[in-house]
Amino acid sequence: MPEGTILAAQPRAAVPRPRFRQRWVSPLLRRILLVNALPLALLVVSLLYLDQYQNGLLEAQVTALREQARVFAGALGESAVNTSDPKDPKLVAEVAGSLLRRLTEPTPDAHAKLYAPDGTVLADSRMREGPGGPITTDMLPPPVDRGPVLRMIGSIYDKVLSWLPHRAPSTTVDLTPSAGGPDWQPDVKEELRLSSSGNSNETAPYIRRTRDDRLLVTVAVPVERDKHTVGIISLTREAREVDESLFTVRMSILALFGMALALTVLLSWYLSLTIARPILRLAQAAADMREGGGRSGNLAPALLKRRDEVGALASALANSAAALWERMDATERFAADVAHELKNPLSSIRSAIETLRRIEDIDRQRQLLTIIAQDVTRMDRLISDVSDASRLDAELSRVTIEPIDVVAILRTLQQLDEATRDAEQDPRLEVIAPPNGLSVWAVEDRLVQVLRNLIGNAQSFSPPRGRIIARVRDAGGMAELCIEDEGPGIPDANLEHIFDRFYSERPTGEKFGQHSGLGLSISRQIVEALHGQISAENRRDGAGRVVGARFIVRLPMV
Repeated sequence: MPEGTILAAQPRAAVPRPRFRQRWVSPLLRRILLVNALPLALLVVSLLYLDQYQNGLLEAQVTALREQARVFAGALGESAVNTSDPKDPKLVAEVAGSLLRRLTEPTPDAHAKLYAPDGTVLADSRMREGPGGPITTDMLPPPVDRGPVLRMIGSIYDKVLSWLPHRAPSTTVDLTPSAGGPDWQPDVKEELRLSSSGNSNETAPYIRRTRDDRLLVTVAVPVERDKHTVGIISLTREAREVDESLFTVRMSILALFGMALALTVLLSWYLSLTIARPILRLAQAAADMREGGGRSGNLAPALLKRRDEVGALASALANSAAALWERMDATERFAADVAHELKNPLSSIRSAIETLRRIEDIDRQRQLLTIIAQDVTRMDRLISDVSDASRLDAELSRVTIEPIDVVAILRTLQQLDEATRDAEQDPRLEVIAPPNGLSVWAVEDRLVQVLRNLIGNAQSFSPPRGRIIARVRDAGGMAELCIEDEGPGIPDANLEHIFDRFYSERPTGEKFGQHSGLGLSISRQIVEALHGQISAENRRDGAGRVVGARFIVRLPMV
């Protein structure tokens, strides 16, 4: 690379500003919906799980059907039995068939069969004698068609129900003539054994669902005459009322679930609008302020007026932003003040060096070198104080505030003062404090720095052999520390400015540049960081004359 070539500064790639997209279904909304809908869904599943209700309806159907079969058996036992042999009565097939058909006429959906003791079928309520032989009538009416939607809901429900523990599913039997499937018949021998033994137990009913989705219930009852079992009658009937009741209950539950789910979705959406979106707006406002979008960003005033957690978050964000901008302004002012204060000694040094080059008088040269040395010392002290002030906030944010006995610190400073002061020239420090001490929340090193600054300031303005009084008292939850001197006091016009940075009001006769003007400013910075207050006022006598200055520090008590 040839000499003198200057590399052009490479432009820094622009960092894209983050944008927070508002989604129709935000992650927070999904969580709200899950939390709100899951208990509702569990409740609905538990309500749809109507196994006990279904069993109760089936038991009622079985009881009614068994009573009807007993009536049929009683009528057959009285009217269709040949009693020519009292010890061996037998059913008359022709009479039994005619009577059985007449008994089932009021209930056309019932199907009755009469079996002999050997298991043969003696009569069938759906078999009639015609001119050309036996005629079989239609068995049961076709099931009700509820449409594809309801059938789909029913199939889904049955699928879910199959995963849950419930009574064993009924056997599926195809009763259509084209299927040729087996029909159910009672265990005649078992019925005869139970009847002859006088056992009160009855044959369990047979409940099944056909392939065309009809629920059938069949019971078997013995036919007796003079305590002799002459046959078995089976009665089958479609339990359509059970399906209708279950269907009505399930549809009612699903309708209520749909309404509750719609209400849950609307309420969840409302929560999303009042929680998720305001949080996104706050995040976007924070990003805008970080990227220089203005001191207020896009923070909507409506969020600040809310009286809930979102409003508290918005207020905290606004306060944090205001504190950040205030800190930035203070840093800017501080940098300007430092630059201004550094220019004065630099200008003095530059002038002294330029003059030193032109003169040859040894005494004048020595005077100029002395001025340069004093300005360098002043700059060194100024830079040290500026460094201490600039890192003060960061240091206080890292340390832990602890209970500190301020009286013990003042007693230690009093002992140091007694050991180092000139009794003929220096003022004397006196401490007036409670004998048991007084503890405040503070950082020990920084609290010592504040007290040393105030005591040193009082020593600078006190007359020879004067008094400096340090008072400590309980001021109602706050500890009040007063440092009083007997000096000339503070000009009334400057009482509000003595804590400003680089403000200096020094006593007459003190060499220029001995103080940087940051002592009281640093003291105020420390006290305010400890959640306290510091102020200054003049002490006056009875005639109103100023007899000294008083600095008051208030810190939270333990």
